[in-house]
Amino acid sequence: MMRRETAYKLAGRKHLQVDALAEAQCEHVLRFASEPPAQVIAALAWLHEQPFLRATPTRQADAVLLTYDLAHYCLRQIEMMLEEQGFILDDSLVSRLKRAMTHFCEETRRRNAGSPQRLIKQSNQVYVKAWEHHPHGDHDDTPPELREYK
Repeated sequence: MMRRETAYKLAGRKHLQVDALAEAQCEHVLRFASEPPAQVIAALAWLHEQPFLRATPTRQADAVLLTYDLAHYCLRQIEMMLEEQGFILDDSLVSRLKRAMTHFCEETRRRNAGSPQRLIKQSNQVYVKAWEHHPHGDHDDTPPELREYK
């Protein structure tokens, strides 16, 4: 059985992991708990200091709109940084479900960006090129006059 790396190399595929997440912009509304008061303002001030992360207030008093590159951050990291700073996030069921779905999607996008490109349209080229390198190939050593003999 042929290893995946060999198949991709034979098909001439190259994977650039840096480019896969270069344009991956994420936008997410992060809700905070209602207590303690004014923690959203303090969180906005702290988030503005972080590089590659943009935080803007929303119409809701307890929420912040986060915009970030997936190459630098994921929502789980941002949440952990905020909790380390003492901020309390909304713990309602809907908020936890939204965050869990976002965590799953971002982790999947990051994992897929790190894996090699899939061979969808050129999958037969892997076997054609592998057969070319095989010792007996697809050539016939029989002289042409004997091949045409009937």
